Amino acid sequence: MLHHIELYVSQLDRSKEYWSWLLSELQYEKYQEWEQGFSFKYKETYLVFVQVEDDFKSAGYHRKQIGLNHIAFHASNQTQVDHLRLQMKKRGYGLLYEERYPYAGGPDHYALYGEDPDRIKVEIVARK
Repeated sequence: MLHHIELYVSQLDRSKEYWSWLLSELQYEKYQEWEQGFSFKYKETYLVFVQVEDDFKSAGYHRKQIGLNHIAFHASNQTQVDHLRLQMKKRGYGLLYEERYPYAGGPDHYALYGEDPDRIKVEIVARK
């Protein structure tokens, strides 16, 4: 079982706004908060977000380089995926593969693809 994932972010406030909203929608609960970070927990697994140090900001992030490509979450159903898509659009968050929504992952994979403020790909998949 996965224990936790820790992501370093370029602007903690922007990431907190994005991830707090999204993870709350997915039934995660706020777990920890400190000056340089915060976390959300679902059952025994939690996600940690930490402000990157200034010395490392210039390195940037791209999902096609070595490291994390994306993080995927279960949605409770297709209705929730559709709801989250509308909310992401309303909030001005980046969406990917819009021209193939909701089957960008294939005909049997009902999913939403977006990007967090640092352009980390986020996938939300409807449970079958």
